[in-house]
Amino acid sequence: MIAAGQPKLIVAGDAEALALVAAERVMARIAANPSRIAICLTGGSSPKKLYQLLGSDAWRGKIPWDRVHWFIGDERFVPETDPLNNMAVARATFLDRNAPGGHIHPIPTVVENPDEGAAAYAHALQAFYGSDQLDPARPLFDLVLMGAGPDGHTASLFPGYPEIEETRRWAVGVPKANVAPFVPRISLTLPALASCREMLFEIAGHDKQPILTRLLNGENLPALRARSNGETVWLVDRAALPEEFRGPR
Repeated sequence: MIAAGQPKLIVAGDAEALALVAAERVMARIAANPSRIAICLTGGSSPKKLYQLLGSDAWRGKIPWDRVHWFIGDERFVPETDPLNNMAVARATFLDRNAPGGHIHPIPTVVENPDEGAAAYAHALQAFYGSDQLDPARPLFDLVLMGAGPDGHTASLFPGYPEIEETRRWAVGVPKANVAPFVPRISLTLPALASCREMLFEIAGHDKQPILTRLLNGENLPALRARSNGETVWLVDRAALPEEFRGPR
């Protein structure tokens, strides 16, 4: 069991309800900051319904696009037009139709190798932040969206890989993924991801029940080690929730 003071658990009825709760939390973080806003997106399947919602007619008019900057927590080392590219999916789903081009900050992959891309993205983040040292009193991001892979990875920080232990760099190259697609990655590190007002995990679907069981039981996996210096929330749907945590219907 996760202990008191650990991530806040919110249960939604299904994937559609989960996306709605996530969108409301995105909007709450935006509303809480009257100046420049930084949101760190995530890849994978979990956020697709949220991205569709944010780009819909009912929601996009609520977002002050001229104040929001969009980053991403990890990227596959493939061209920016490749369907496997995480930011390409977010751009096609909602960003390109709404956000100013200069407010979309993809991880560079048209470089020699993942380490070079990681160094370039760290430099871009530091230029945006105005320092190469993170100040706990001044978070880098307003909101960081996260997911949990079947092996317990989050962003592209895989269990047992040395990148999970990085404490100095803001971004790292990952030579090979632990899960499909088995392509090199670039990932923000735990300290960079932690520099946020809220870290919001989306975990949905029956196929996520085994890994959520391991996380709720406190197994020392990257998705459990990833914590915000502010608030950490696990937003899950009932299909992903283990039987012993469901309670009465």
